[in-house]
Amino acid sequence: MPHPNLELALETLRARWPEAKCELFYTTPYQLLVSVVLSAQATDKSVNKAMRPLYEKGLDIDTVLSWGQETFLSKIRSIGLAPTKSKNVIALSRLLRERHQDQIPSSRDELEALPGVGPKTASVILGECFGQPTLAVDTHVYRVTQRLGLHNESSPLKAEKVLTGMIPGSWLPQAHHLFIFHGRYICAARKPLCADCPMATICPSQQTKTLS
Repeated sequence: MPHPNLELALETLRARWPEAKCELFYTTPYQLLVSVVLSAQATDKSVNKAMRPLYEKGLDIDTVLSWGQETFLSKIRSIGLAPTKSKNVIALSRLLRERHQDQIPSSRDELEALPGVGPKTASVILGECFGQPTLAVDTHVYRVTQRLGLHNESSPLKAEKVLTGMIPGSWLPQAHHLFIFHGRYICAARKPLCADCPMATICPSQQTKTLS
């Protein structure tokens, strides 16, 4: 059953986080795609630290392909899993050139055919770049929505299917950013700041003291 206060929860989150947005720095859709791939099992902060100076200088597909894997790897070594990610970025850049005329595709199937791009990354790109009603479920979204009683699924992918079927399309993709901000800054994994949470009165986890 959907949470009886879903709409109220979303309104409360929007009031608390009116400026919620993607915290990855980028100036083009290609740069966002690269950063989302690099952010897997890494923080947005670490990705921004490595990539913002490059993006501000205009990093694009031409730059990455001219560098090749080793040079690109040298730029991102501070990011976790850098060797694998550098290989994926080079490969996806080649496919974007060969199949998509350097453009980011707007279909899920075409996005997920790119190396390093899974369902979550595709959802981020579709929502952020194309305004499609997606809800990329990362660790923050998964945790917050579970604590709110919106799902009890065993994986983010299963949770995404439940949540996108439950949340009105008018709230997507904005809900993605609202849940992320709340998870990062209030509803933390280990020490949630329940005393400062604007949803304390409607959160079943807070009411039953079952936060995990």
